[in-house]
Amino acid sequence: MEMNTLLYVHKLSDEIIRLRRYLHQHPELSFEEYETSKFVYQQLSNIEGMQVEKGIGVVTSVVGTLTRGNGPTVAIRADMDALPILETTEHSFPSANSGVMHACGHDAHTAIALSVATIMGEIWRNSDIQGTVKFIFQPAEENTDESGKTGSPYLIEAGVLKDIDCIIALHMDPEYEVGTIRIHDGYSMANVDVFQAKIFGTGGHGAYPHLGTDPIWMLGPVLQALHGIVARNISPLDAAVVSIGEIKAGSASNIIPTEVYLQGTLRSYTPEVRIELEQRLEKAFSIVEAFGGSYELEILHGEPALYNSPLVNTTLKEVVSELYPTMNIIDIPFGLGGEDFSYMTKVVPGSMIFLGCSIPDGMKRDLHTPIFDIDERCLPIGTAILTQTLLNYLLGRAQLPQNYLNSENEAM
Repeated sequence: MEMNTLLYVHKLSDEIIRLRRYLHQHPELSFEEYETSKFVYQQLSNIEGMQVEKGIGVVTSVVGTLTRGNGPTVAIRADMDALPILETTEHSFPSANSGVMHACGHDAHTAIALSVATIMGEIWRNSDIQGTVKFIFQPAEENTDESGKTGSPYLIEAGVLKDIDCIIALHMDPEYEVGTIRIHDGYSMANVDVFQAKIFGTGGHGAYPHLGTDPIWMLGPVLQALHGIVARNISPLDAAVVSIGEIKAGSASNIIPTEVYLQGTLRSYTPEVRIELEQRLEKAFSIVEAFGGSYELEILHGEPALYNSPLVNTTLKEVVSELYPTMNIIDIPFGLGGEDFSYMTKVVPGSMIFLGCSIPDGMKRDLHTPIFDIDERCLPIGTAILTQTLLNYLLGRAQLPQNYLNSENEAM
């Protein structure tokens, strides 16, 4: 059977757009993707030979599997949740759920993955291709539950990645127009950590500051030390951020408070810099002890840094060059944002690509903004790249990565 990926995608292009627009009109928040889950389940169930499961790890997750004989096991992951944002776009299919919006492209991710599943289902039906493909539709990438977890760790704990040789995902990229793709080896998105701290003094009457210790006064040198960590302690060659997002203290003009509360975020790429930031943070707060104060510091670890397998990226670059010879491949990191796909690439080798999607009218429509939108010409492109990558692995045209583990038992 002739497997002309671009021809398959061309025939399906209108349907890919229809799927994206339907999903865009029906956004649901993290852990609340009930109707989205039903929709995805039904779409997958319509594909002959597709084994469909739901509720793995999270009640709203959906996993579709095509399998036959012996061969590699490869997976596509798509996130499904939306954000608590009131949409202000001007297109004809805005969110019908007021205050909830697909402002990060998850509607596109899901539509593309469903379209890849449809094409692979047709190929499966009309060929004797061997191996296994999993389509993992993951809830709750954007937000955590009361346990502090996003969706990815729950699916991993439930065994969704068992026996998978490699996993691939894509993300919308509004920084670049259609015709550009970012593919970057190694650490490409950030470790995301939150720190919460309190500085304690005795407090006292505002007219008699010398009779007590003032935590607001102590805050000054602490802030200076915190903002100096990246500037003076971290190598300029390493990506890192320390940002303070909240400070609370006091209740009246003439009362020196007993404590000051701070909250902020730490961002880094490598495990070494992540540890260094934590150590420097501790030293910065310990300054208050020289002024008669004390402190408490808690660091809450969020998503780890996204590590993209260089070998998987080699295959992706070959596919892009094969299908779209004029496409601009940019080899730079994706920024200091977080992405919980990183949990998956710690367990099995994998990669996420960033697909150019900005509308060429000069307006910036950044992720997580009320005006975020995409140039829908990117949808068939993403579908073709993922489909051809799966085929190359299944047909033995691409080298499967070996699951090398580092000292922390993370896939590399």
